[in-house]
Amino acid sequence: MDEPTSAASTRIAGVPAERLPRHVAVIMDGNGRWAQRQGLPRIEGHRHGVDSVRCVTEECARLGIEQLTLYCLSSENWKRPREELDFLMHLLEQYLVEQRSAILRENVRLHVIGRREGLPERVLTQLDKTIEMSRANTGLRVCLAINYGARAEIVDAVRRIGREIQRGRLDPDTLTEDDVADHLDTAGMPDPDLLIRTAGEMRLSNYLLWQISYAEIWVTDATWPEFDKQQFHRALRAFASRNRRFGGLLDLEEE
Repeated sequence: MDEPTSAASTRIAGVPAERLPRHVAVIMDGNGRWAQRQGLPRIEGHRHGVDSVRCVTEECARLGIEQLTLYCLSSENWKRPREELDFLMHLLEQYLVEQRSAILRENVRLHVIGRREGLPERVLTQLDKTIEMSRANTGLRVCLAINYGARAEIVDAVRRIGREIQRGRLDPDTLTEDDVADHLDTAGMPDPDLLIRTAGEMRLSNYLLWQISYAEIWVTDATWPEFDKQQFHRALRAFASRNRRFGGLLDLEEE
């Protein structure tokens, strides 16, 4: 018999279920640097990074975490060499096809955020097929940020809101933060509680700028291909140890 989620999370991650994040977002950085250190082409770093994606996805599902959002390709990444971009598209297509059985077996729901323009038709076809196949699933939501940039997302949201105002469906004088959130790519999703960045970089890289307003940030020097279950548990333990005030005070501070 499977253990209850709370018992399993305590055993696996070392923290009780109520202290786990609801939504984890990841900036998967350092694939190329890892490959160069191994004397391999940069594209091999991306290939090995897929193993880390599987590892973290499986662990999130096992721990009962509601959502995992992965920064797969930024809108700025199109500046990279064509060979590398073509390989990334091939890897994405391959991942979508090969992981379908696991997605269905693990009750995972797949979502995508980012602009579709510029993505190869074959990739869009596989994305749409996998999303549709997993639509009725009720477990972990895996959200892939592909051709994504937070500023572009906010611009797109402003355009949608502007059209709603023109049609008389929204009043600009009563517009709320919830109204803005409802027009973002992530509408209906919880904001990230924990943002993980690998490879030691200390910047947000135009990722979920609206949504991570109150996220806890955890950075590791490990590159993404080196990020394993133990690294993920370290991030979860660090998150569980923090006091999240959301602009308020803890009871202890008020005394």
